[in-house]
Amino acid sequence: MSYANSSIPHSAQAGVHERLHAVVRKHLEQPFRKPITDYNRQAFENSLAGWDGSAPLILDAGCGVGHSSIQIARAHPEHWVIGVDQSQDRLERKKPYPEALMPRNLVFVRADLVDYWRLLEEAGLRLARHYILYPNPWPKIGHLTRRWHAHPVFPFIPRLGGVLECRSNWDVYLGEMSTALSIALGREVAWGAFVAEAPISPFERKYRDSGQPLYRLELDLCAGASV
Repeated sequence: MSYANSSIPHSAQAGVHERLHAVVRKHLEQPFRKPITDYNRQAFENSLAGWDGSAPLILDAGCGVGHSSIQIARAHPEHWVIGVDQSQDRLERKKPYPEALMPRNLVFVRADLVDYWRLLEEAGLRLARHYILYPNPWPKIGHLTRRWHAHPVFPFIPRLGGVLECRSNWDVYLGEMSTALSIALGREVAWGAFVAEAPISPFERKYRDSGQPLYRLELDLCAGASV
């Protein structure tokens, strides 16, 4: 089997979903009241147990096997970096990095982002940087509300502040994320193609080596209008 054989998400949807505006506005107007589980509250506390309370926070949301979190922590040694994923199996596959070589400013935690994002906001914490790297695109037209920008939890993402960076190998996903953020913030949010000269994760390296175009949105949420 060839290594560089990754394919772009296939979908009958070629542009921003026709229902996206209505869905985003609904979530912005209606509070999200899903109960937060005790498990996720404990995971949240665990993720901050080693934090000194002063180092700026970075969240790698949906970090997978954690290679991106490790690179981010090495690039930002004065920050406290939290890699969150709902899969324990993925978190345990952060090899070939032995514990002795792990950055000391990094913690991995198994948690549901739907709860974790809300717990950050509930605690009054704000992020310095926030990464959403190659999230599950849910490419079927009927999967719209499974995408983060159309999920009821979406309004919490811009509220957490900092520099938000989202990357995807599906241009529709970034187009929709940009649209949702534009609605929430009341200002245009740019995005575009980029070249991953130093891939941040195995996924990104494989997508690049497969010849796929890659897309990035980077936005300072502390500038301009607030949510």
